[in-house]
Amino acid sequence: MVVRRDSAVGEQDPGGGKKTAKVTKAAPEEASPKRPAKKAAGRTDAPKKAAAAKTGSKKAAPTKTAVKKAVGAKKASRTKRTAAPQVVSKKTTVAVKAAAPTKTIAAKPPGNESRAALVRRARRINRELAEVYPYAHPELDFENPFQLIVATVLSAQTTDLRVNQTTPALFARYPTPEDLAAAAPEEVEEILRPTGFFRAKTKSVMGLSKALVEHFGGEVPDNVEDLVKLPGVGRKTAFVVLGNAFGHPGITVDTHFQRLVRRWQWTDETDPDKIEAAVGALFPRSEWTMLSHHVVFHGRRICHARKPACGACPIAPLCPAYGEGETDPEKAKKLLKYEKGGFPGQRLKPPQAYLDAGGKPAPPLGAG
Repeated sequence: MVVRRDSAVGEQDPGGGKKTAKVTKAAPEEASPKRPAKKAAGRTDAPKKAAAAKTGSKKAAPTKTAVKKAVGAKKASRTKRTAAPQVVSKKTTVAVKAAAPTKTIAAKPPGNESRAALVRRARRINRELAEVYPYAHPELDFENPFQLIVATVLSAQTTDLRVNQTTPALFARYPTPEDLAAAAPEEVEEILRPTGFFRAKTKSVMGLSKALVEHFGGEVPDNVEDLVKLPGVGRKTAFVVLGNAFGHPGITVDTHFQRLVRRWQWTDETDPDKIEAAVGALFPRSEWTMLSHHVVFHGRRICHARKPACGACPIAPLCPAYGEGETDPEKAKKLLKYEKGGFPGQRLKPPQAYLDAGGKPAPPLGAG
């Protein structure tokens, strides 16, 4: 047994330590005492350390550092696991809040229609309507922003025609915000009586006139933030004024617009603000104002609420709701209104392009 140990030790010195590891592991199995094994291990460690120092090996020395790093990594991973849910939950909450409007305003295309196909169809409908109504315009008579904002407020719960027949007398007597703000309420009520809800409308137009005088120097502001602060002015009225008096693009979501964009399945929303956002996402901003005119013109003349004239509709092949109304061409023609049906339009003083296209001006108030 001693001879074998001596020979093993004799082979350790020139071997560089690799053979030593094998021999020292095998030695304890043959020898029952444990102390010689420890000595052998101690003897074999010396060449390893010397060789490592000479060759620059980093396999043995960094063992403790590696252990410390591993422990630190485990602690860090535990910290991340405990801290991560809080960070992720916050980010997730923010992401959901930011993405929610997109989900709520996104249109549901008919059948298997993709988002890209919906955009193409919607824009094609607008192009077709632009050819049918090249003279589309706001159907309220006005000469300046003040007249337009007052007329738009008065158009609630009544027709543009009735408003156009009423405002000439109003503006002749009260041409400026200062004049209307200082008017006697009962006199204004009498003028506005034909528009319906004349007491509430008198309060609104006089209130917005006072606000214009007190806060804006008698001038109508040209931004939506200030416009909606005026009494009786909402986003619809604000965009009518911005688009037609100042040339700022805007979508006017009135009852006709709401009905048609849902009928065409551009969106399934019912809230006007969400409809505005959903439809606005389908078109370039520069087209918003004229898009509103095209849709409203079509809703008033052909695509009516109760009996749409499907048989006389120029965009029937693009409409998912085709067949809800009269499909017979001859019967459908009898449902057409305004200039499409040969009748007067809504403005007393319409644009020249409308007259050139065969449109007829509306009669003044009291005319037979």
